[in-house]
Amino acid sequence: MKLIAYWVATGLLTFILLFSGIGALTKQDFLIEAMLNIDFPLYVMNILGTDYTLAAIAIIAPGFPRLKEWAYAGVVFAMTAAFASHVAIGDTFENMIPPLVILSITVVSYMLRPKSRRLVTIRTEETHHNP
Repeated sequence: MKLIAYWVATGLLTFILLFSGIGALTKQDFLIEAMLNIDFPLYVMNILGTDYTLAAIAIIAPGFPRLKEWAYAGVVFAMTAAFASHVAIGDTFENMIPPLVILSITVVSYMLRPKSRRLVTIRTEETHHNP
């Protein structure tokens, strides 16, 4: 069940990131409107579009656990910044919901990752030694 929940959250997350990333790179009207609404310059769409697209690929692709860690972190930073931007301009709560939902999906995907998709840290002999 945990694996199914992971793949549902991860599939949804990667779909959202690809949809948003490609939408930003192709300058979709609804995303232009969203960027202007929070007073962001439109060139930021190129940065976010590239970042979201690459994060989706990194998260869904097999292997590369360190890259996945960075991709998840980047999505968390981006969604936190998006939420803060909406708050800073006094936007409606309705417009604050999408970054919170994406942030929540990101956390669920990250927390439910199977061991095969996690970064394994190497422990030294000193770490295992009990005095």
